[in-house]
Order: sequence, then C-alpha cells, then structure tokens
Amino acid sequence: MSDDPTPLVLALDVGTSSVRAYLYDRMGRRRCGAQAHYAWTTTPDGGAEIDPDEIVRHVVAVVDAALRDAGTLAGAIAAVGVAALWHSVVGVDADGRPVTPAYSWSDSRPAAAAAALRRRLDEPAVHARTGAVLHASYLPAKLLWLSQARPHDFVRARYWMSIGEYLALRLFGERRVSLSMASGTGLLDQHALAWDAGVLAALPIAPEQLSPLVDVDAPLAGLRPEFAGRWPTLRAVPWLPALGDGACANVGTGCTTAERVALSLGTSGALRVLFPAEQVRIPPGLWCYRLDRRRAVMGGAVSNGGNVYAWLRGTLRLPEPAALEAALDAMPPDGHGLTVLPFLAGERSPDWPAAARAAITGLTLDTTPPQIVRAALEGVAYRLALVRRLLRGAFPSGGLVIASGSALRHSPAWARIIADVFGEPLVLAADDEASSRGTALLALEAIGALRDITDAPDALNGTVEPDPTRHARYVDAIARYEALDELLVERARLGRG
Repeated sequence: MSDDPTPLVLALDVGTSSVRAYLYDRMGRRRCGAQAHYAWTTTPDGGAEIDPDEIVRHVVAVVDAALRDAGTLAGAIAAVGVAALWHSVVGVDADGRPVTPAYSWSDSRPAAAAAALRRRLDEPAVHARTGAVLHASYLPAKLLWLSQARPHDFVRARYWMSIGEYLALRLFGERRVSLSMASGTGLLDQHALAWDAGVLAALPIAPEQLSPLVDVDAPLAGLRPEFAGRWPTLRAVPWLPALGDGACANVGTGCTTAERVALSLGTSGALRVLFPAEQVRIPPGLWCYRLDRRRAVMGGAVSNGGNVYAWLRGTLRLPEPAALEAALDAMPPDGHGLTVLPFLAGERSPDWPAAARAAITGLTLDTTPPQIVRAALEGVAYRLALVRRLLRGAFPSGGLVIASGSALRHSPAWARIIADVFGEPLVLAADDEASSRGTALLALEAIGALRDITDAPDALNGTVEPDPTRHARYVDAIARYEALDELLVERARLGRG
C-alpha cells in the first residue's frame, strides 16, 4: 500500500454500550472521531431494552462530531462502513415507526419460549443449518416470547429488524439486511443463505416481515433530505449495509484466516475464527455466522466480560483503579479460595445454560473485595478457555490469539490472567477499536482501495507470555469451576434453585 492516506472512510460502530464514529485512512489508521455511551434499561426478570430512536440520536450526534473533528479531511471520505451488535430486534409499523423497544441479546426473558421451541424443533438440525442454538439470545425465542408476553405490540409490528437495519431505515428510508447481520439472528440458513423455512414455520411471523437479504456489494445510497442536508460531504458516498460487529472485529485485529483467533473483551466477550467458506460444517458447541457470502466466522460468546468488572466496581468497596490493578496483579493465581461463576447477564457459550445465574463459593470472613474481583476475572477467563478448547478442535492450525477490547485496555492484569489460563501467548492489538477498524477496512475493500482485507497491515502492540506454573494451577481451577457449574445447572434442572 502507498503512503497516500486517501481515500478516507468513516466507520460507525453501534455496540452494546456505545456508538463510535471514526475516520480512517486507506492504511487502516484512525485519524479522528467521536464516541457516545448509552445504557439499556434492565429489569429484575432479566429484561434489557432501549428506545431505538435513542441510539439513532447518538449515531447522529457522533457523526456530527466526527465530521467537525475531521475538518477539511471530511471532503476525502469515499465510503461509510457500519458495524452493529448482533442479535438485537425491534418491531416497526408500516410507516417505519418503532412499536416496541429494541431488545438486546442479553434479554433473558425469552428463556421459556426457547424451551418451547426446543420441544417443537430438532435443535441439532436447526444448529447445523443456522449456526445458532435455540436460546433467549436469538430471534426465534424473542419473537415467540413477544407474541405471548406483548401481544398488543406484536400485532402492531409490520416488520422485525435489528438496530443496524433500523438505523438504515431512518437514514435512507429503505429496509435491507446484510447476510452478516441476518446470520446472527438464528433465522438464516447458513448454507442456502436464505431465511430458514423450518424455523419460521414454528413462529407467528411471515418471511415478508423480515428485511430483504443483501451482501456487502449492495451499498445504500441517497440519504433522506434531513440527513443529506446535515452531512453534505456524505450525501453521495456509498454506505455499506450494517455488518456484525464481531466479524468486523476479526478484520480489525488482522484475524482474517483460520490461522488466527480473535479474542474480544468489552462489555461481553468472544473468541472467533474468520475463514473463507461458502459451505460450512458447524460443530456442536460453537456458533457460526457470516461476514459475507464468501467468508464465515465461527466461535463462542460469553455474556459476561467488562460488565462484570463494572458491576463489581459499583457494588464492592474497592480501592482506586490504579491501586486495585496493582493488587490484582500481585495476587497469586487462584490464591483466594474462591470459585466464581460470573453469570450476571446469564451465559451463552459453550453450553448455553438457560437458567445461568452468578454464584460465589469459598467466601470467609478473611475474604477481601480485591480477591472477589480477581476470582471473578479468572471466572470469565475460565469460560473463555472452554470456548478456546472447542476452537482448537475445529481449527487445529489456529495458534495465534490476538486480543482487543476496552476491558483489556483498562486492566493489563486481566490480560495476564487470560494468557496464564489459556497457557499460550496473548498478542495485543494496537487499536482496541477493533470493530471500527475492521469496518473501515471492509469499506476500503468494497470501494477497491484495498484489494483484499488480508492485505491490510497488522496493528499489534506486544505479547503477553504465559507462565507455565500459573497455567498448571489454573488447569486445576478450571476443573473446579466446571464441577460447580455442572452442580448448579443440575440443581436448576431439578427446580432446586
């Protein structure tokens, strides 16, 4: 690639807890941009929802700010890429107005609906076709639950779509969904790349209520007048349809072949492998989605990551961040006598327990708040290690783990814990905005400024080496963690809480 920074692309990243708008040059370097945070409304029964127009307002605000920050560089923007969180859903009426909140992947209220679908459908067959299990995180359970728990809102909804699709509807007045976003719904046949008739037959919706499927080569154009006037430099540039943020994160960290594994740790966490594949075999225990028609992404996601750290900071009497980080780093591995199942937001991979709840065992009068934090961070790492075990089986050549995410940026001690738990080096991405950078690289590829995403330069920032002695202690700790998890799952199955 030449040193000429143009053309530039604007990358929008609509995530679980914030939205970002960053300007990138043709070498994948971030130039400027803006970020805004928001919070989902949570309920005691497991709900997680937000007004979709609140997210749109934040998107508009960060685009405004990014363009102001760019100054004259804004005139060199040649495309806009969009990444959005997978598994969200909102119902809209025939005029495109929302008639429901947007529901998050973490909303666990559809758990009973997921159980009902498992009784009606052949779950292994559904997983083999769609890459998704029948779980509250995905749309089949959410839509069935909404039809029963919110029947008035359900019948008012003409269409069902993700946050990414709703944003495009507001900006362009057009309904369409990328194969990437559709692949995270649990409603897409990954092999035929079409809405799955078998799953839809078990739901009270028609295929016409879902958006038409497109690929990355079908950009949006023609901003609605209010936005064309607001952003004249973006009026004529192509906007890629929203892509799944996890797949974009793989691209942003350089994990674009089966030889590399991307670890993302932000609000939640995931391990993913991106690989060229038109047809895929989906092994049990892992999900499979799409970046586009040519490339699949396989892995596992945990519902608890930085959200656990944030909850602990808001709940326990902890030292200031710098002192806490030093205390965490000084503790021996698994040296506190605690076992934590950090399932504050339920849990997903690898076994997708429907009734997962957080638990701590081993507390004594001598237990300190920093020890609880360390044990919880280790618990998240143990869960990720179970996913890593499955990925090693599916991709034996995938030996390099590249990590990114705000949680690791704020806690180097956590990165060292993960490296020791995995027992393998953890390479740190230089740009922790992996989804944004990946979105920018995909936009550059789409307009021909980048021949292929595999040509993008790596942006790495050092390696955390594992300690073999610490790893050996963690092997025993993981076994204890798994035993506690199995015990509580069995108690929940028997109705004993």
